[in-house]
Amino acid sequence: MLYEIAKPFVMGVVRVVWDPTIEGREHIPETGAVILASNHHSYADTVFLPGQVRRTVHFLGKSDIFTGASPWNRVAASIMRGLHVMPVDRTGGSAASSAIAGALAVLEAGEILGIYPEGTRSPDGRLYRGKTGVARVALATGAPIVPVAMLGVHEAHQGRKYLPRRRPRIRVVVGKQVDARSVALSLGAADEGTVLRAVTDHVMDRIQELSGQERTEEYAADVKRRLREASARREV
Repeated sequence: MLYEIAKPFVMGVVRVVWDPTIEGREHIPETGAVILASNHHSYADTVFLPGQVRRTVHFLGKSDIFTGASPWNRVAASIMRGLHVMPVDRTGGSAASSAIAGALAVLEAGEILGIYPEGTRSPDGRLYRGKTGVARVALATGAPIVPVAMLGVHEAHQGRKYLPRRRPRIRVVVGKQVDARSVALSLGAADEGTVLRAVTDHVMDRIQELSGQERTEEYAADVKRRLREASARREV
């Protein structure tokens, strides 16, 4: 309910201050389950993308936002749930299964699921290796994957954590649907791991075509961990 109430007011402010644009909105179906798979530069992505989509978009969010006993944590958790953000523990194992279950529930209800296949924000503006969760839920439900590129966000956010600058203008570019099951069928009798990786790479290829980003086959989380370790060593 909070999402539906807040969206017109928030986007009214966003349009006045940042004047974002969207191209290819016709590729997002008006009804039925669909996955929006986007590159990820900043926290603002989760406002600028769903704010310009007519339907409600459900996102998976890191569980850290929802934990803690302080009044701020409780308020933040309530707001995030009201905005249709579901908590996900990204430590792996059973946590990954919980994330998949949450995603499947959204799609089985015929809703839109927003996913950032890179798993976390890009530390330097490049497009990182995608995690296979997007392929797993698409293959399980048959929901089409719509690739999305957020443009201008990295540049507008440099040196800032939350609110981007007004320039360059932030653009959302939506591409044509990807049918994960068709990609899987083209691989014949390939094992599950091969299929999941192939579908994911196909989606990342489409995102790269839309965004024009430099591509790397590393995971963004690994690069961020390496940067944190290097920073800690410098402080010793």
